[in-house]
Amino acid sequence: MGHATVKFAPGVNVNDTPALNQAGISSCNLIRYTFDSVVGGLVQKLGGWSRFYPNTISTIVRALVAWQDLNEVQHLAFGTKNIGNTSQAQLGVITNGSLQIITPQTTFTSETAQISVTAGSSTVTITDPVVTNLTSFDSVYIQTQIAIGGIVLYGVYPIMQDTSTVYQITATDILGAAEPAVTTSSSPVTAEFSTTMGSTSVLVTLPGHGYSVGSTFPVLISTTVGGITFFGNYIVQSVQSTSVFTILGSITASSTAGGFMNGGNAAYLYSLDPGPGAAATGYGMGGYGDGPYGGASESGGAVGTPISATDWTLDYWGEILLACPINGSLFQSIFAWDPLSGDEVATAIPQAPPVNDGFLVAMPQRQIVAWGSTATGIQDPLLINWCDVNNFNSWIATVTNQAGSYRLPRGSRIVGAIQGPTQIIIWTDIDVWAMQYIGTPNIYGFNEIGTGCGMIARKAGVSYNGVVYWMGPSQFYIIAAPTETTAGGVETLPCPVWDVIFQNLDQSNLQKIRVAVNSRFNEVAWFYPTLSSGGEIGGYVKYNTQLNAWDYGNIARTAWIDQSVLGPPIGADPNSLYLYQHETSPDADGQPMNSFFRSGFAALGEGDSISFVDQVWPDMKFSAYAGMPNATLNLTFYGANYPNGPVTVNGPFSFTQSNTYLTPRVRNRLISLQIGSNDVGSFWRIGSMRYRFSSDGRF
Repeated sequence: MGHATVKFAPGVNVNDTPALNQAGISSCNLIRYTFDSVVGGLVQKLGGWSRFYPNTISTIVRALVAWQDLNEVQHLAFGTKNIGNTSQAQLGVITNGSLQIITPQTTFTSETAQISVTAGSSTVTITDPVVTNLTSFDSVYIQTQIAIGGIVLYGVYPIMQDTSTVYQITATDILGAAEPAVTTSSSPVTAEFSTTMGSTSVLVTLPGHGYSVGSTFPVLISTTVGGITFFGNYIVQSVQSTSVFTILGSITASSTAGGFMNGGNAAYLYSLDPGPGAAATGYGMGGYGDGPYGGASESGGAVGTPISATDWTLDYWGEILLACPINGSLFQSIFAWDPLSGDEVATAIPQAPPVNDGFLVAMPQRQIVAWGSTATGIQDPLLINWCDVNNFNSWIATVTNQAGSYRLPRGSRIVGAIQGPTQIIIWTDIDVWAMQYIGTPNIYGFNEIGTGCGMIARKAGVSYNGVVYWMGPSQFYIIAAPTETTAGGVETLPCPVWDVIFQNLDQSNLQKIRVAVNSRFNEVAWFYPTLSSGGEIGGYVKYNTQLNAWDYGNIARTAWIDQSVLGPPIGADPNSLYLYQHETSPDADGQPMNSFFRSGFAALGEGDSISFVDQVWPDMKFSAYAGMPNATLNLTFYGANYPNGPVTVNGPFSFTQSNTYLTPRVRNRLISLQIGSNDVGSFWRIGSMRYRFSSDGRF
């Protein structure tokens, strides 16, 4: 009888036909590869996980970030989707095992405008009988243009505390400077639309409007006059006076009519900080006290409702947590929370754009860069805004700062962006751009570095060890650093497990895709929703950057952070609702891990005769270094005489370190091996499997 050795080449390949992948692996779950100088890589069991926080989170977590404050205290922040059937999400922070809910709170009112100004003063006094106890920790987003005393109020304003139902703001011009009223007045008016039957031309009356031909006039509150519904951005067609200009309606007017925006009422959206011990509608808010960014605490503020979100972008600015909810509304601002000031909840940065689809903190100059942003209050999916260097309270570009904006000229929307090794990488739905800091006067330069290689989802791209990886609609890509022999740039990353992900991808839930780096093992993974996972994350595909090897399996993680100040990677499970720290256990939170791999069909001899295998000699490690060799594995033989013919199953044969050999007694032309474990507390790594065989007659 003859002897032969089975050495498994690194990497899983499901694209090959059954008998073509003879030396490789064709299916797997919960495995990884470790470097070997002979065969390139050895298969071993994936590291397990344990609970980072002992309790479940209220609902599915969509974002995580870890950081350390100036007192060397570590924090983990998370953002969830809306809870149950509500329109309220959660933003929380875990510190030393304690959870604090810091969800931004808002409230909306639409009331008769009660506003007064004094000639020569930029202070505006507003009475809102619906919302009481507003403080200097709150802000108001005035969503209807309100003309009074020769100035127009519109946008987000910090609030100056006054009495129970009265507060003050400072009127500002387009450069953010204080703008004094021309006359003393207490007669505010919203914009008035006048339509003419059969015409698309519309007169807009707004005293002191300040618009010129070609300017953009935004309407944030849907208003119907003369059969035309006004909402969105409108280009000023002509200016008849300082009070009147014209725009074009989307359709011809069905009648000659006049009407005020929002029926003449003011629309106020408040971002609130309720103060220590206050409770948001539906959720207790207990915590550390309250205060602005680095300021003294306050109490007794107005109470609102936790903000809605389907996703979040999280980052940190020094010790300050930054968060942007994604909810499809007209208020997706950037919120800030300072753990040292004792803020009760995260509050909106009033100077930041009120609508954004995401942001990052650019390095090394430290600027918030927001995309899918706005210049008018209506979201522009291709617009990028950034704040001044080291000052997130300054977003309006002037000759004395480095704030600014840029609109990408190609694509239909910005999908996502990351801070790369030397530049910011921005993806649209069709291409990829480099955003490079160049200093004054333009601050940033923009270059298209790839076309037809857009990103599939907001969080599907990452930078790791100088290389940028991302998942496109039908391929994986990298931006490689230049070398002595290559110029670098965008390259397709061949994926031998393409069938597993792209043929099983739930196309209606692509925004849930998450990229996950595990730098301890040189791995970049993508968690994705499968067709059978009910609209949620159901599987992963993983790439070993050192070995150029892929594998896949069934773990669901809806948010992930790599190695951080908190230690090994942390992921959020959508099923158990726990936050798990990975590489901390050989098990799945105390439960067995169904870890296995199956080889392709290998031909015994030349495959022209039936072969008989009567002994198999396992070559493997049954424990981690210095551990107890207690792993119990199962070996199953799948036999066939034709690549697509009937398959016979022999096994599983259970074995441990005490088994010197197994006696499967298998007769076939083609044989596939499956090796795996489902026990608790074990680790294993496969080397070369030897077997004894003999010819058993021609077929």
